[in-house]
Amino acid sequence: MNYKKISRYVVLAVLFFLPVTFLLFLYPATHNYTPLDIVNKSVMDIDGFTSEDGETIRLAEHITVLGFLGIKPMDNAVEVSNLKELVYDKFKGFKKFQIVLLVPKGTQQSVEKLKEEVFTYEDLKFWHFVYGDSEQIQQVYASLKTEEALGSTLATNKIFIIDKDLYQRGRFDDREDREKEKNNPVYGLNAYNCIEVAEIKNKMSDDLRILFTEYRQKRKGEFDSSSRRDNDLKSNHEEE
Repeated sequence: MNYKKISRYVVLAVLFFLPVTFLLFLYPATHNYTPLDIVNKSVMDIDGFTSEDGETIRLAEHITVLGFLGIKPMDNAVEVSNLKELVYDKFKGFKKFQIVLLVPKGTQQSVEKLKEEVFTYEDLKFWHFVYGDSEQIQQVYASLKTEEALGSTLATNKIFIIDKDLYQRGRFDDREDREKEKNNPVYGLNAYNCIEVAEIKNKMSDDLRILFTEYRQKRKGEFDSSSRRDNDLKSNHEEE
């Protein structure tokens, strides 16, 4: 009888302490992660643009995935489909998350055709097609850190992560571990290619999760701002 009691207490003790031990292992990983790098602090907001329903859409105070759809939106149906399936469907429930695609005025009919092709009874509450003239679109693009010009089509398959403070997020060092072991030259990641499924599914998804974790910790008062590698931005510009 005593053996049965002892066994029961042992089982109860294991059931109690095992989850606690697991959480203790997780705690350092949660609070000592590396925040997503700020690669640019001068992103222009989209004041002066118009949305489909007349709602005012702004980048400030949101975590935004920003894209440029161009004068022929249907030509970018694959990019939009990847963005919808790999990013929007995964993150649309997160607080203050939105996808904003800038398109030239006069392309509304083409955008409607694109929506019919890509979206089927979808909730587009956090997805916005926003219209501006070519000069406005070029100005916003010029405020981003990127290696490519936008061009006359006003379209690119690259998308950008913009935080609530209008800071562009990315990676100062995008090398794989094997590249670091070989001391290969450092290269960054300022934008994500919508055509490259692996890049969106792996790199961008991971980076968005890190950014959401940062803001969640800020709300809880757990975020250590001293861990921000803000000085890397200055040194990165100096190297350029």
